[in-house]
Amino acid sequence: MALAICPIMCAAEVIESKPANPLDACNVVWDSPSKDSGGSMPLGNGDVGVNAWVEENGDLVLLVSKTDAWDEKCCLCKIGRVRVKCDPPLAVAQGFKQELKLREGCIEVRSQSSEAAGQKSEIILRLWIDAHHPVIHVEGAGSQPFGVTAQVELWRTPQRKFDPKTREMWDHCWDRSGKHEAPDFVVHDTVGDAGKDRVVWYHRNTQSHYDLVLKTEHLEALQGKFTDPLLNHTFGASLRGDGCVTDGPQVLKSRAPAKRQALAITVLAAKTGTPQTWLARLEQLEQQAAKLDLTQSRQAHEAWWRDFWNRSWIHLAGTAEAQTVTRGYVLQRFMSAGSGRGGSPIKFNGSIFTVERKPGASPETDEGDPDFRQWGGCYWFQNTRLIYWPMLAAGDLDMMDPFFKMYRDGLALSKARIQTYYKFADAASFPETMYFWGLPNLGDYGWSNAEPEPQNGYIKRHWNGNLELLAIMLDRYDFTQDKDMAKNTLLPLADPLIAFFGEYWPRRDANGKIIMDPAQSLETHQSAVNPLPDIAGLRYVLPRLLALPGDLTTEAQRSRWTRILEELPPVPAAEVDGVKILRPADSFCGGMNSENPSLYAVFPFRLYGVGRPDLAVARATYDKRLNHHNKGWCQDSIQAACLGLADEAGRLVATRAATINPAARFPAMWGQHFDWIPEQDHGANIQTTLQYMLLQSDGKRLYLFPAWPKNWDVNFKLHAPYKTTVEGELRGGKVVALKVSPKSREADVVNLLKQN
Repeated sequence: MALAICPIMCAAEVIESKPANPLDACNVVWDSPSKDSGGSMPLGNGDVGVNAWVEENGDLVLLVSKTDAWDEKCCLCKIGRVRVKCDPPLAVAQGFKQELKLREGCIEVRSQSSEAAGQKSEIILRLWIDAHHPVIHVEGAGSQPFGVTAQVELWRTPQRKFDPKTREMWDHCWDRSGKHEAPDFVVHDTVGDAGKDRVVWYHRNTQSHYDLVLKTEHLEALQGKFTDPLLNHTFGASLRGDGCVTDGPQVLKSRAPAKRQALAITVLAAKTGTPQTWLARLEQLEQQAAKLDLTQSRQAHEAWWRDFWNRSWIHLAGTAEAQTVTRGYVLQRFMSAGSGRGGSPIKFNGSIFTVERKPGASPETDEGDPDFRQWGGCYWFQNTRLIYWPMLAAGDLDMMDPFFKMYRDGLALSKARIQTYYKFADAASFPETMYFWGLPNLGDYGWSNAEPEPQNGYIKRHWNGNLELLAIMLDRYDFTQDKDMAKNTLLPLADPLIAFFGEYWPRRDANGKIIMDPAQSLETHQSAVNPLPDIAGLRYVLPRLLALPGDLTTEAQRSRWTRILEELPPVPAAEVDGVKILRPADSFCGGMNSENPSLYAVFPFRLYGVGRPDLAVARATYDKRLNHHNKGWCQDSIQAACLGLADEAGRLVATRAATINPAARFPAMWGQHFDWIPEQDHGANIQTTLQYMLLQSDGKRLYLFPAWPKNWDVNFKLHAPYKTTVEGELRGGKVVALKVSPKSREADVVNLLKQN
């Protein structure tokens, strides 16, 4: 395999130029090295990722990750760390530049040093992860010959125990009393035999957390009926280079100095019967990559990124904060693209770009372990869903598929769980905090729990995510009109998830309406009757299901959905200080969290808002909300945009985008607010807010600039329902360009700019 380097990589041919457009202005550029992973840049191809940084000694360090590198405890782990040394070392005192090039999907490192004769010696490294293959490439070009050494650094060896004091922070699923059986140690990695001029390493799950979950959650009868998702799952990589040989089991080095050097890291995560089968599959991936021309692969990679950026955009101008807001939007979308097309959905608590609790600490300690992730390996729906809402308007539909697939794959097990617990036939429900295979997180379910519902009061009857999942899927159908998606993903989930709501509360009031008791209103009000989020969710989802084409649904489904809709109580509301507002529930007690359940009828369930009835009621509800937050998963900015509050939405989104993590160098390494860094729901909120400020829809009606500040200029392209795109430019408060495709949709556009 010839890892040739494209001629444009030659040092003498690099030409400095100013950004050609706003996207290039969002490139992240550093003129000095970093101390540790706290100064890393993220890069990913949708499945494989790295945190990359150059240290003060000139080493390029790559913390390698993959979206489905699940270990035996259901921790999403790193693949490993690779340290690349050049000889002579990269110069970092002067002439150093590290740049994230968004348009090309790569990181470029330039190093210049003066030689004795007065000439400058230059080395350029280009790091990219093939958009179409699980291969990380490091290409180097020098004005003079140089050598390269790459060393694989592992920390899951030898086997070691967790510190009991930090175990809960690791996985949020351990019994710290030690009274219950649970794997409490880090299982070691395996380094393959040196040979074939490559280094190979992997982690194989020879045990599994899965059966323990079944046993503790009283689902022993299901053992053996579903495939253990963790056992024999194996993840790892190989390292090789053109003209390189091994120098020990974990080191690869160039045979001789040369003006061009190249390294390739091939990454694989797969469930196989034996380690040998996994190794054979890894070698097959390498051989497939070897048959490809590297220059053509790079061109195809760059073409993918060009197409990605051309799908949609939002570029602001006109105010001091415009570039900060644009950068926040762009970099968050870049990070989602880097991790959104893999074997598992994006993790809210850091995606695949997490770093240690204490960067620079020994990786064989809990403080310095790169696998650390606060809140662990489970999925929190309240946080995760926020990452996926903005993908609709951005046109990034391919990145939504792993999210939908996780729930579709877990449906059969969910039905079996509900049948075991409640004896409901053909009903399903996913918990708020769950393993990727669909069962409740043990830390929330409880280790000595005799009830079906989790012991954790925050999420005991927190099932609202099931309705929001359907809302996202219904929007996906509206945008694409994809009947296959509706038939094979949306409806198989919708029918059993709705059935659970129809069966869990059997009592009816004097008017024949469902009495939702016992219930809770999100995490905030842990005891409630007729909670608004559940009522609003059903009132939002059921009419849309009933409106689907008749050839997609059955008469029995439509009859059941109609009955439940007719039996729903009204959306809770009351008069407070002479003003009608929405209420968290008909009755409730306590306030244990910082959510605003009343505003779930604005977002995510858009019953109230721009162009909809009773906008004044919803705005009054927003004004009187108890919790005012603008960080992490909190949705004030999105709800303000949905309500057409232009100045409020603009203020909030600008503040959010400017909230930089002081512990990280990369500007979109958000956090730490509620979750681990980079906090994905924080950045995703920026995306959704801006999109709703620019464009909202109600049926076929498209509202343009429903919440746009008068002093903000913008150039944008967004997607909308019915296979529509809207592209426009606003300058000085005037629309100077507008293009709607297809043209027939122009009549559905309502420009609300003058009303703000």
